[in-house]
Order: sequence, then C-alpha cells, then structure tokens
Amino acid sequence: MKAELRGKTAFVPGGYGGIGAAISRGLAAAGAKVIIAGRNGKKARDLARRIGRGARGVALDVEDVPAIGSTVEAIGRVDILVNCVGLQREQALGAVTEETWDLVYRTNLKAAMFLAQAVARRQKRGGKQVHLLSVRAQLGLRGRGYSAYCATKGGLAMLIRQHAAELGPRGICVNGVAPTVVRTEMGAHWLKDPKTRAWLKERIPLGRIAEPEDCVGATLFFCSPASDYVTGQILYLDGGITASQ
Repeated sequence: MKAELRGKTAFVPGGYGGIGAAISRGLAAAGAKVIIAGRNGKKARDLARRIGRGARGVALDVEDVPAIGSTVEAIGRVDILVNCVGLQREQALGAVTEETWDLVYRTNLKAAMFLAQAVARRQKRGGKQVHLLSVRAQLGLRGRGYSAYCATKGGLAMLIRQHAAELGPRGICVNGVAPTVVRTEMGAHWLKDPKTRAWLKERIPLGRIAEPEDCVGATLFFCSPASDYVTGQILYLDGGITASQ
C-alpha cells in the first residue's frame, strides 16, 4: 500500500540530517506538507526549497523546551511528528563526563519528551508520532563507549510505549523506527575504516550497510492510515542484526 498523506502536516525535527532529509523527501512525495526544523535554520530552509511541494524550514534548538512549544504552536495544526533528532558522543565507561552525559540525554530523550508533548497538544484523533531510535535501544555494544547513547535510546523505547498508552484513547499512534548504522555523516566513523566496515557487514545478515532511503518506507508506514491499529511498537530496521545476536 502506498502511503497517502495528502492534506497532512508533518513536523520533522532533525529533518535535514542524513536520515531526516530522506524522510522529509519521502513525506513530501507522499503528499504531506513538511515542516523541517533544526538548530541551523538555513539548512532547514535550504532543504525545504529543494524539496518544494510546500515544504518549509524553521530554526529550532530542541534543548530549549519553551522554544519547542512556541514553534509547534506557530505551526498550528500538526498531524504527524517524525522526530529525527539524535546524537552520540562516545566515551568509555571510566571516562564518561557529566557534561557529555547531560548533552546526550537532553538531545536524545528530553527533547523527544517535550516534542511529543507539544505536538500531542495540537493533534486531533488519527495523529501519528514516530521517533527514530537505534538498535542500541535493545543491544549494548562491546568494546565501545556507548553508555549515554544506549541509555537514552533504551529510554526512548519506553517513552514511546508510555506515550502510546496515554495517547491511544485519543486515537493517536506512537511508534519508533530503529536502524543499525546508516550511511550518513553520523555513521561515517564506522564506515571510513575498512576493518570496522567489514566487521559491520559481516554481522548484518543482509550483508550490506543501510542507506538513508532504507528508513523511509518504515517511517511512512507508521505515518499512514495503514498503521492505524499499530501503536507502541519499535520496528528494528537493521538487516537482521537483532534477529541473529
């Protein structure tokens, strides 16, 4: 079933990143009016101009909770939230600093909470909320410093389930898409080293690295009427990693 989102407004924080840009294009191609948000307003506006189809870019620092509320209020009606915000700062357990922990928490989990809250206040029955996570919501990673990242993505998985439970009576569906390493700027440090690139591919049953476009179909499913009876779910878009570890 092709996603049909004509007449819908989709708010995409982090919508100009590697995965976010692919999703923003997919939402627009499905007929949605896309509002791309991020700290760099120029990047958001430039991508919106390239997409066309009524897309718009706005500046938003998701660490600023009052700004989240005022930005969503200014948009008006929001049918769909696709939260593509996220970052990783790798630090081994013995080297984790409070500053870095708090940064990852504010970006990956606190922002998700208040983006969801602000959008839920504007959504009507049939609204959709989708958060981008990672396989690290379920799997730890040996030999790497992923404490903050894994903890916040795992927390986001539970936040999705709780919000699904709270918003279900209003007919609002809340779900998540959790990819493995994707060929983006964020994943570049894994892929530029031939050894780590080969190690990744060996672990993935499908035998290839994910492309940003691989994340689009699953996201559109969760945004479309095809998923009207699906809520509180995490779709692991990982080439089979979580099925084989």
